[in-house]
Amino acid sequence: MPNILVVEDEAHLAEGLQFNLEAEGHSVETVGDGLEAAALLESDGDRFQLVILDLMLPGMGGFEVARRARASGNYVPILILTAKDDKRDLIRGLEEGADDYLTKPFQLDELLARVRGLLRRRRWDGAPEGDSLRSVVIGGATVHFDRFEIETPSGTVNLTTREAGLLRALLERDGDAVTRGELLEEVWGLRPETRTRVVDNFVVRLRRYLEEDPSRPRHIVSVRGHGYRLVR
Repeated sequence: MPNILVVEDEAHLAEGLQFNLEAEGHSVETVGDGLEAAALLESDGDRFQLVILDLMLPGMGGFEVARRARASGNYVPILILTAKDDKRDLIRGLEEGADDYLTKPFQLDELLARVRGLLRRRRWDGAPEGDSLRSVVIGGATVHFDRFEIETPSGTVNLTTREAGLLRALLERDGDAVTRGELLEEVWGLRPETRTRVVDNFVVRLRRYLEEDPSRPRHIVSVRGHGYRLVR
């Protein structure tokens, strides 16, 4: 049973989320303070399979909670909730490590669909039906897109949908360089000219999984002034 952490200071919304997520068969824990959420994710975050994170929180904002979780090496999928339909909030949330977002007010069906998508490890949402790219070897690691996993010499790593999407986009270019703008549009659905470092931040995460020495990458290689290319 997936365990979901809901970080929301509005009690009625937190209770509603908990009720509906538990009705879907999930285990749910709620926290109403950013500092408490950050401490929990840094010290015991492995027990969660998903975090639903409000941005406006007492104690510490949601952006900082996400940043600290990623800095501690916790890559649990994060779905951010924002009361503002502001592109800057979306971009900053993605840059801090969030995988998806919803703007309040939202429909329950839409939230549950996002939750199912982030929890699902069987196939990437952007993969075409009948897709044959299920497993691929990159260096000493084997990527299983159908299971959202990477098998490495040091153990198995779970991939989020965005991580899998970025890796797939690079693989499909077969060693050719891909611009940041192309990756923003294909993986995140953002305009190519959007000014953000979200692609670079996610590349850092993938290098930690795939590279023997992430500071000297051999497989996800930077192309100066252009973007990235993948070398198997």
